[in-house]
Amino acid sequence: MSDSINWARELPAAVTVCNRRGVILEMNEKAKSTFSGDLVGKNALDCHPEPARTKLAELLATGKSNVYTIEKQGRKKFIYQSPWYENGDSAGLVELSFELPESLPHFRRD
Repeated sequence: MSDSINWARELPAAVTVCNRRGVILEMNEKAKSTFSGDLVGKNALDCHPEPARTKLAELLATGKSNVYTIEKQGRKKFIYQSPWYENGDSAGLVELSFELPESLPHFRRD
């Protein structure tokens, strides 16, 4: 992939990246609007109430992924939290969050 393409900037999904200590390194425009502002430099742990804070700390410590859906203000969202890697070592966490349509097709491809 080319480093010169900022594919996530205007992606219609919230993308937030933090380091292993939880410090937010990057947010795209959708994440900034979703979370009411630019939180780069802040600690993601401080942005989460319990029990989400403990879960996030566990993900950062273990390098595991977390995938779930939520419903907020009548809208369903898909949340994908996964470690990102640098030289084979977990370097932090990426969170992708996007709205799910009311009707979601499901295709079997086996």
